[in-house]
Amino acid sequence: MYRTFQSGDEGSIVQLWNDVMPADPISQVRFRNQVLLDVNFDPEGLIIAVDGEKIIGAMLAITRKVPMLGGNLETDNGWITFFMVQQDVQNRGIGKGLLDRAILYLRKQGVSNVYFSSYAPNYFLPGLDEKAYPSGYAFLQKEGFSRLYSPVAMHRTLTDYHYPASVNKILNERVLEGYIVESVKDGDLHALIQFANDAFNPDWGRAIRDGLLQGMNPAQIVVAKKADRIVGFAMYGGYEGILERFGPFGVDASEQGKGLGKVLLHNTLFLMKQQSIQGAWFLWTSETSAAGHLYAKNGFSTYRKFHVMVKKL
Repeated sequence: MYRTFQSGDEGSIVQLWNDVMPADPISQVRFRNQVLLDVNFDPEGLIIAVDGEKIIGAMLAITRKVPMLGGNLETDNGWITFFMVQQDVQNRGIGKGLLDRAILYLRKQGVSNVYFSSYAPNYFLPGLDEKAYPSGYAFLQKEGFSRLYSPVAMHRTLTDYHYPASVNKILNERVLEGYIVESVKDGDLHALIQFANDAFNPDWGRAIRDGLLQGMNPAQIVVAKKADRIVGFAMYGGYEGILERFGPFGVDASEQGKGLGKVLLHNTLFLMKQQSIQGAWFLWTSETSAAGHLYAKNGFSTYRKFHVMVKKL
C-alpha cells in the first residue's frame, strides 16, 4: 500500500535509509532537522510504501513554499531529495509506484522540471552517486531522468599541512595594494551576507546566517576587503556544525586572478589546522571550474562524484 507521511514514520524511515544506503547513514536528529523542519516540507510529498505495518519504501518530493532570501519560489521546479526501497523487495515496481505518486504530487504544484537532488538548502547529497548506488542511477534513467551535470566532493588531509611561503608572498603583495584579509567582524556580517547572496547565490548567504545563529564562531569566517568593501570570503564549520566541512568560498569575479582565492583558502585551512582539525572536505564543486582547479592544485583530491538528474514533465 502507498500512503503519505504520518507521525511516527520517522524512526522506520531512518532505519530503512541506513539499511539501504550504507554509504550515507543518517541520524534521526539529522532527518528531523533537514526534512521535518524544512520550511518547504509537506507531508503529502513524502510518499511511503508499506507492507502491512512495515515501511518498505520512501521518496520525498518537495517544492518551494518559501523563497530563498534574494530568490524566488522557482514555481517551475520541484525536487526529489531521496528515495529508497527495502533491498529484498527491489525490482518489483515499488520504486516506480513511489515515483509515480511523487510526480503526481509535483504536477499538482505546477512543476515542469523535476531534479534529483540539487535542492537547497537541505540536500543530503548534491546528486546521485552512481558508484555507490548503481541501481538507483539505472532506475532514474529508466524513468526518464537525464544527467544534467556531475559535481564532485573533494578532501585534503591537514595532518601534514604547512602554510605555504608562496601564499604568504601573495598575501603581503595584496596588503601593500590596500587589501585586508582577516576574520569577519560583527559589523561586516550584513555586508558579507549580501555579498554572498548577490555575487554567488542566496543559499550561501543563508549558510552564513544559519551557521552563526547555530553557534558558529565568526572567527571561522575569513574575508578579503578592499577599501572597506568585501570582495571574497571563505569559512568552515558552517553546515550542521561539522568543523571539517569547508565552505562556502568565493571571490568576486572582478577581483579574480590576483591570488585572493588562494590566500583565503590557505588562511582558512591554517585556522582549521590551529584547531587540530585533521582534514577538510566539501560536497560540491565542478572539477573543470576555476575553483575545482584551485582545489586540485592545493592538495585536494576528488573522493566522490555525483550526477544531478532532471526529468521534464
